[in-house]
Amino acid sequence: MIILVTVVASLTACKKEFNAFYQRPETLEKPIYQQLEAKGNFTQMLALIDKAGYKSTLSAAGYWTLFAPHDSAFKVFYAEKGIAGITALDSTAARQIVTYCLVYNAFKQERIADFQSNTGWIENAAYKRRTANYTGVYSTTDLQGKSIKAIASNRNNNSLLYYVDADNNNKHLPIFDAGYMTGKSLTAADYLYFYPKATYAGFNVADAKVVQKDIAAENGVIHVVDRVITALPSIDQYIGENPKYSEFKKLLDKFMVQYVINPTVSQKYKIVSGKSEDVYTKVYNANLAFSLNNENFLKLQDNDAQSDGYSMFVPENDVLSKYIKDVLLEFYPSVEALPINVLYDFINAHMWRTSVWPSKFSSTFNSVGEEARFNASTDVTDKKVLSNGIFYGTNKVQQANVFSSVYGKAYLNPDYSIMTNLLNLDLKFQVSNIKQKYTLFLVKNSAINAAGYFVDPTVSNNVNEQWRYIPPSGGAQLTGSSALVRLQRILNMHVVPGRDITNLSGNGVGLTYSGEFVSYGGNKAFTSGNRDVAATAAVIGTKTAANGTVYFIDKLLQFSEVAIGKHIELLGTPAASQYNSFWQYLKSSSIFTAATSEITGIASGTFYTFFIPDNNAIKAAVNAGLLPGTGVAPNKSPLFNPTTPLEREQVANFIYYHILNKKNIATDGQESGSFETLYKFPNGDPSTIFVNNSVPNVISVNDMKNRTANITLAPSNVLSNRCTIHLINNYLRFN
Repeated sequence: MIILVTVVASLTACKKEFNAFYQRPETLEKPIYQQLEAKGNFTQMLALIDKAGYKSTLSAAGYWTLFAPHDSAFKVFYAEKGIAGITALDSTAARQIVTYCLVYNAFKQERIADFQSNTGWIENAAYKRRTANYTGVYSTTDLQGKSIKAIASNRNNNSLLYYVDADNNNKHLPIFDAGYMTGKSLTAADYLYFYPKATYAGFNVADAKVVQKDIAAENGVIHVVDRVITALPSIDQYIGENPKYSEFKKLLDKFMVQYVINPTVSQKYKIVSGKSEDVYTKVYNANLAFSLNNENFLKLQDNDAQSDGYSMFVPENDVLSKYIKDVLLEFYPSVEALPINVLYDFINAHMWRTSVWPSKFSSTFNSVGEEARFNASTDVTDKKVLSNGIFYGTNKVQQANVFSSVYGKAYLNPDYSIMTNLLNLDLKFQVSNIKQKYTLFLVKNSAINAAGYFVDPTVSNNVNEQWRYIPPSGGAQLTGSSALVRLQRILNMHVVPGRDITNLSGNGVGLTYSGEFVSYGGNKAFTSGNRDVAATAAVIGTKTAANGTVYFIDKLLQFSEVAIGKHIELLGTPAASQYNSFWQYLKSSSIFTAATSEITGIASGTFYTFFIPDNNAIKAAVNAGLLPGTGVAPNKSPLFNPTTPLEREQVANFIYYHILNKKNIATDGQESGSFETLYKFPNGDPSTIFVNNSVPNVISVNDMKNRTANITLAPSNVLSNRCTIHLINNYLRFN
């Protein structure tokens, strides 16, 4: 008995000590609900909390931030809504307000602008916080008009993942603190752009101003605001509920949305509701920049929605309809007939995976590197900070590069789909860059087929290699990558980079992406291959784009497969030709193979320029002792077929010094400089000549003795196999 009494006494003493140690400290602040009660001017908010069923939550332990409107804020709210008071709000409406004012975790102002990254706090990098508000299962209609229950995606679709169980897709509350605004170089004007009737005070929540901050509570922090903050819609919800954007919504619904049954949510919904309906996830196409109904931003970090959000510019119905009709459907009968990639590109052009602030339109870029091409004062008719991003309604469309550039003239016309497919392989982003000038020659599919090139899916499983080449004049067919190599070289000959050639009536040349020249004049164009077969391409149409001019031509521009030596032979064979003397020396030289017309040192696939002295210049070189001759200077005659090794080497060196190595130059006035020739000195050093090509249709060259030769324009600019041949009025010497 003594032992028992002793034990009981001991346990009683321990319990008292335990309770004393763990009991609620008298100095601890009251919970959020009781704090509001004690203040006396939050009767409406307390009534709303009661009606929402959140009294116990805010009266118990926890870790919350509550942005609490005082009673005067509710008076303004009731007047704006035209309602008598709290009795006009049901429990659902009450819950929408309370949960959207309730932020997870307790934040004093000193931390409200800091981003909770995976690696720690990043100061002044956040303008949103996750709230207790979320949409959950809602009623809608599917794409066939059938009534269904749906739930929003809570991830951006990557073709494998678009929904994660146990993630409520909570909405975020925008908070504009001076730390964030300063850190992002934003001013009060950026805030007032969205909330013109508000007052920016350095600590604002949506359109409300914090009038008392950092009220400590047992279960969090209270900030008092001067307006009632209602739950903001997502971008998806806002577009869906606003008739001004119904045409844009039609595009999304018809081509970018599907409803996929969600087994997990369906099971939970059936248990909770007692109904047998399935729940479908509203899924946005994986090719879009983001899912408009995802509240979680990119989710690369758990809290990354604190620091950034989406932005979307949506044109109003009349503007959108006109653009679709005039631009996208110029050559298509309906939106349904458009290639789906056109719709992807059009919609993505209006989507940013970052926050686009009013003062940052020109410096904030979408996924394809294009700034927001809108005037914030005149082009934006509606602006909202929403729960998952920034929304701008506009009176114009984003002028996307793929449509406004020279690329768009092929992309939006099905008759040019082959050229579009070829451009997509290598040059799409170059020729669609509106900050660079281009001249583009476009050829219809039928003309490409007439040249022997066809799309053939039977050739390969690789969609990029489904090509067949059938030579029109006969010969072995090429398929797959072999045909593609030819086509890519041909395509490159249709693109002149860095120049907008606005008129083809006068004679000229343009250096193409292939490194070879296209020659034009009289509204016709040809390249080396066209010259070989006398098949000049005629211009059948012209269009101006944001970055250049497009010429529609009736024949494919093709490359030459003839040896350069053969072209010189054709030029020099006629006795009266000014190329004749040079040709006579070349054909008898040690570096020329008559059977193949190959010139030793001229490599396949390399670029060259030949500056060929005319007959008088050749005779002058003979009398100067640079070429073999007979007789006595100054009346020596050319010896075209010398026999001594020294004389044959002299001919070879002379010819080599008149050939630019790895450089193709014509009279486009674009490139001047000192360039290597094929001649090398005995020590192996390359020789050079200086080419002055600063004025179109005029080229002068200076040799290593500073002597000058000028081209004779009419017989020059002869296009050969990765080479251009010019006639000059003087010879060049290196010694």
